[in-house]
This record gives sequence, C-alpha cells and structure tokens, in this order.
Amino acid sequence: MKTIQFSILALLAVLAASSLSAAPAGDEAAIRKALGGVTPDSIQPSPVSGVYEVSVGPHVVYLTADGRYMFQGELIDMLKRESLTEPRRRQMVKKILASVSEKDMIVYEPAKPRHTITVFTDIDCGYCRKLHHEMQQYLNDGIRVRYMFFPRAGEGSTSWKKAEAVWCAKDRKAAMTAAKDSRAIEMKTCANPLEEHMKLVNELGARGTPFIVFEDGETQPGYLPAAQMARKLDKMAANQPRQ
Repeated sequence: MKTIQFSILALLAVLAASSLSAAPAGDEAAIRKALGGVTPDSIQPSPVSGVYEVSVGPHVVYLTADGRYMFQGELIDMLKRESLTEPRRRQMVKKILASVSEKDMIVYEPAKPRHTITVFTDIDCGYCRKLHHEMQQYLNDGIRVRYMFFPRAGEGSTSWKKAEAVWCAKDRKAAMTAAKDSRAIEMKTCANPLEEHMKLVNELGARGTPFIVFEDGETQPGYLPAAQMARKLDKMAANQPRQ
C-alpha cells in the first residue's frame, strides 16, 4: 500500500500554540505526535465522540483521539442544518486580522461608518481596480475599506514595486488611485508592511484578488459591486445575534 505523507498542515504558517486546548492529556499527546512538527493553535473535542477539532491558523481539520485518522471538510449538524466548522474558521480569521495594526493598512473612512471590510489588493488586478473605482460609492454606503497588499506576482515584481511606491508616497490614497488608473507615480522605496501582508495572505490561504474579509471572519475571494456589497453587509448585520 502506498504511504501517504502528512503534508497538509505542515505547509501552514503558525505562530504559537494556544492555551485553549481542552483535550485530555493522553489524547492531546497522541494528536500532537501525529502532527509532527506542526504546532496547532488549538485542540478541542468536537461534538463527535472520539474526534477532535484541530485549528492551525484559519484551517480546521479533525483527528481521531489516537491521532491515526484525519479528515478535512465541513462538520455538519444535520439536526440544525448548519456547519460547525465555518464559525470556528471565521473565529480564527478574525484572530489573525486582529494581530495587524491599522497603521499598517491604508484605510478609507466614510463619514458615517456602518461596516468594515478588509481588502487584500493587487495594484494591477483588473477587478481590484474595478472595486477601487467604486470607492466613493462604498464610502457613501457607510462601508469602511481597509486595504492590505497582495501583489500576486510576488516580491520584486512590477506590482510589488508599485505597492511599495504607494506605501512610501506622501499621500498614499492619491498614489493608490493614480497607480490603479495606470498613471505614473514616483517609484520610491521605504520601510513597508508588504512582507507581513504576504505572510497573512499565505496564512489565510488567499488565492485570487481582491480577497475580502468581512467583520465576522467570512471571506470573499473576488469582487462584489458596491451596491451588492452594501446589501450583503446589511443582511449579515441583521442576522447577527443581539448582545
């Protein structure tokens, strides 16, 4: 029988183990041994007897108590007809983004903010440009937009250099608009958060741009027109449980 090398979690970037783990000592030891060099953020009992939820960044998998079997996918409560995996995933995404200071973002503030979205953007991405050209409509709808950089071509690429130049500009917002309009900007260099942004991109498993993260940790891999975005955010807010 062909041996399957455990590599799914080994590719994920993690910072440290969490103190939230609630697994019995014996089970946790077996699970950690099975994970090899990967340090999970948490190991917690799932609602299924003998199965544990293991979180690494925003990634959630399930392992048996002896650490032998692992499966990926959605754990569904068939009685309630709802995913038990997605809420945990969103919680971890929120935790990751909360570690980033807004000083390391370019933030567009509406006069009366009602919602906040975090957008990983590529200067040269067509749909990123489309979103940016609707910025005033987003702001008019009370949507606060926090930009982070995701130059998909990678470090040293033209898109990367443009992102760096935008960050280093005296007026970052004006430079962002100019760059997304294909107008020339001064190609300055300075200390910037691009490497940290790209670490988050990898940790979140983002692929396409714009990559949008909502306040509850839900992610949207792609552009939404401003009007549609406003409706979605209003619906999400209306569905939030009251405190």
